[in-house]
Amino acid sequence: MTRPVPALFCSAFLYFGLANAIYAAPTDELVEKISAHVVKVQVGLANGGYGLGSGVVVAKDQVVTNCHVVAGAVSVSVNTNGENYSASALKPDWYHDLCILTVAGLNAPIATFGSSENLKYEQPVYTVGFANFSPRPNATYGFVKSLYPMDDSVVVRASNAFRMGDSGGGLFDDTGNLVGIVTVKSPGRDAFYYNMSVEWVQRLLNKPEQPIVSKSELAFWAESHEKWPFFMKIVQPLKTGDWAALETIASQWAEQEPQTTEALFYRAVAEFSLKNTAYAELHLNQVVATNSNHSSALYYLGLIAEQNGKRIEALNMVAALDVLDVNIANELKSAMGIKTD
Repeated sequence: MTRPVPALFCSAFLYFGLANAIYAAPTDELVEKISAHVVKVQVGLANGGYGLGSGVVVAKDQVVTNCHVVAGAVSVSVNTNGENYSASALKPDWYHDLCILTVAGLNAPIATFGSSENLKYEQPVYTVGFANFSPRPNATYGFVKSLYPMDDSVVVRASNAFRMGDSGGGLFDDTGNLVGIVTVKSPGRDAFYYNMSVEWVQRLLNKPEQPIVSKSELAFWAESHEKWPFFMKIVQPLKTGDWAALETIASQWAEQEPQTTEALFYRAVAEFSLKNTAYAELHLNQVVATNSNHSSALYYLGLIAEQNGKRIEALNMVAALDVLDVNIANELKSAMGIKTD
């Protein structure tokens, strides 16, 4: 990286200077299929340093990666099947942190686009990237946890963990379609992992090329706190238990984006934690009415039902969560005093 990154959010780009969940693994055939679309991105910097990231082949001689991977580069190459190919140009969308590299003669299969916008909560998804020093792409398995509306598409939060070097890798659905680009995470334990929209990638394909050595701009997640989208602003108060701050931010979010159920959900979390249980229950029911797969909302509704002595209602929430997210189901069982295996 050639510029400072805010402490709250960090990329998964591996730079060298001079100095909990149970997931159903995909089949071997699916892993092989999606891994073939992912390449290693190698970056040379003006100071003699270098960096590594990942990329996905999205058209003939076209590889998408994160712009923060190639920012400040004097040379960029991609590696697939042990062969290196030089990138000659890029098409940048700095704000959404997506850059498409032109790589002539690239010998790798082109990924099939799915849709970020049509994903469903708790849908299984798989990420592929070149974490750390890995000579081969690594796959992770998880589920869609949130979809945050942004700029006529969505940012996808999934439970798939990614590591340094995975930046620019692919998020794929269970049929092997590309549905997101691995980009940024919040720090610490229980991190939030964010993937950029493939709809933004598709729009970028038709943009004009620029030289590899181009002046970079900040991505939205690297802007000052005041310019962050609400889904980023809620992370710190949520992690630190500053419920009053969370309620304020979520209420502002709900006012500005009344159709965004996540705003209503985080407002309900704050209300529950501040003992405003009636309002929390009202808002959580509104969330579930819009999105019946919202496992976190069902969890809080189960807690409220148990607190109110509605054991059968709470057990119904457990049953629903056993289908959607066994880990959250076990958390609710534990809160209710039910032993788990």
